Amino acid sequence: MATAGKVIKCKAAVAWEPSKPLSVEEVDVAPPKAHEVRIKVVATGVCHTDREYLYEAGKGMKLRTFPLVLGHEAAGIVESVGPEVTQFAPGDKVIPLFLPFCDACDRCENPKTNLCRKNWENTQAGVLADGTSRISCKGQQVYQFLGVSSFCQYTVVPDTSLAKINSSAPLDKVCLLGCSVSTGYGAALQTGKVAKNSTCAVFGLDAVGLAAVMGCKAAMAKSIIAIDINRAKFEKAKQFGATECIDLNDHDKPIQEVLVDKTNGGVDYALECVGEPDSMSAALESTREGCGTCVLAGWTETETMHVQVINILMGRTLKGTYFGGWKSAKDVPKLVEKYMEKKLMLDEFITHNLPLSQINRAFDLMKREESIRTVISLEQEDTADLHP
Repeated sequence: MATAGKVIKCKAAVAWEPSKPLSVEEVDVAPPKAHEVRIKVVATGVCHTDREYLYEAGKGMKLRTFPLVLGHEAAGIVESVGPEVTQFAPGDKVIPLFLPFCDACDRCENPKTNLCRKNWENTQAGVLADGTSRISCKGQQVYQFLGVSSFCQYTVVPDTSLAKINSSAPLDKVCLLGCSVSTGYGAALQTGKVAKNSTCAVFGLDAVGLAAVMGCKAAMAKSIIAIDINRAKFEKAKQFGATECIDLNDHDKPIQEVLVDKTNGGVDYALECVGEPDSMSAALESTREGCGTCVLAGWTETETMHVQVINILMGRTLKGTYFGGWKSAKDVPKLVEKYMEKKLMLDEFITHNLPLSQINRAFDLMKREESIRTVISLEQEDTADLHP
């Protein structure tokens, strides 16, 4: 492409400081270096994690370095590749990944884990392998959230943090496989290994929770109990496969007691998709003694979960999952194919479509719980006003 090897000027939603609205600015995106790929971001989902790192830093989330471009759930097209990149070429449709897959380390070779650590410390710190970001604004380095930064029309990612996907895939739909849907769906199928004819409970019905419900249905669970405080989500939960929905506000006693009574001893699988300690403890305590499994999929970094040891000693299993247990670059293309074959739902998660100039509205919709997933189009950007 004509832009290869050159700095690209484009628009990005920049977080200049915590707890402040994003500002859509013109930024410079430098060319990719060795083992890096520059992509044109076509669409990106707005995840709870994005909002929480901006507005809830210190409340269950570690403080990131600012200025920062958020966004990590996206799909796009390869614009150019750096030296030593062999698996990608300009024009490829891709999904950038916050979890790498180098296919060479002991973790990538181990079927029991997906936690590759290639460039991990750097991307967590908002930079790439050489310790710098490829994005700058007004002469200042702007950090890349989780090494991705998809709230930018172009971004640069490591070639081990990128999945090449079906050239026919609609990028404004499959972008959701970059985080939420993969996480919840895999929590049920990959990490929890939900069994046929089992009883399941899913705590929290945002995108991750709804994907967990979908995973339980795919595993042919006989009973899928969806739990939330927002009844407006129940119809959507049933669409994804929930057989029953429970409003926490309808009960005076703890939800774990409600579930144990309702299921005559507890559920076989509990999937926690909220990321709050009380919800995690309730999920574990709702599982059946002797063989119950609880999977934690809700994200938090600093909170502490209270666990009574007796609940583990009596035969329950407590598991955590990151990105649903999928080996990112290896498995995401397979999930795209499942969507293309109409074996996995994505369109149904999307409640709003907005241009980048309205990114702050997407956060407001999320805060008011009026959206499941908002997808931001970076190709249809309104240039009338660069600032919120």
